Amino acid sequence: MRKANIERNTKETEISLWLGLEGTGSSDIETGVGFLNHMLDLFTRHGRFDMDLKCDGDTEVDDHHSTEDIGIALGEAFREALGEKRGICRYADIVLPMDEALVLAAVDISGRGYLSFDVPIPTEKVGTFDTELVKEFFLAFCRTSGVSLHFRLLSGENSHHIIEAVFKAFGRIMKEAVSIDPDFRNEIPSTKGIL
Repeated sequence: MRKANIERNTKETEISLWLGLEGTGSSDIETGVGFLNHMLDLFTRHGRFDMDLKCDGDTEVDDHHSTEDIGIALGEAFREALGEKRGICRYADIVLPMDEALVLAAVDISGRGYLSFDVPIPTEKVGTFDTELVKEFFLAFCRTSGVSLHFRLLSGENSHHIIEAVFKAFGRIMKEAVSIDPDFRNEIPSTKGIL
């Protein structure tokens, strides 16, 4: 089983994260940020990843440090769990609906971190969560994972639905991209011979 265990401790956050790529979508998530708990639970369920995550962060300041550092830790976990990326499908995309929201998402596990995030979110907050932190989470993930992600909002009005569609799509495309292609099980999917 491809898995990773990440410990990340700074003056702002203490994070313990265990990730299993071949899972059932089982998770135990305590970020200290209620909305982020919900989004990461959606991600694990739709990606069929198993994840245990505990974050003790300075949420008395705001949710920024916890959200960004969890993105960093999750990126590190994917990078570690994938190893040399032998046999992975590498690419995936989806157009995912969530009620009135429609999100296009695509991924390339290229070894080069990049984020294109064209997802205007109508409100500044969902509950107490600052919606600008969604992009910060994915920037942090891309930088540490070496994954290229693209998100486009095709339609949508409700901020919660839009963000939920993004995280569900994220789970679905990562599940497909990290899966092993049986026809190329022993090959690294790059003409360079390395990802």
